Amino acid sequence: MYYVYILSSVEKDWTYVGHTSNLKQRLNAHKEGKSTATRNYRPFVLESYVMVKEKEKAIQLEKYFKTGSGIAWMNKRLLQRN
Repeated sequence: MYYVYILSSVEKDWTYVGHTSNLKQRLNAHKEGKSTATRNYRPFVLESYVMVKEKEKAIQLEKYFKTGSGIAWMNKRLLQRN
């Protein structure tokens, strides 16, 4: 199984989307500052995640969430933002 996950900074207006096959391990790496993409935005919370069977589907969904329509859908449906 693969996960597409969404992190939001507690202190800054910032959202991160990623994918992984081990969500717990990946979140710990983010929290420990091992990811340069998220290091400067700590602390953050796990807003949401979606589980899919195939890695290719996870990659496609992550890419979609980074497009204009994907951001709008994610904000409205998963993050409850207008």
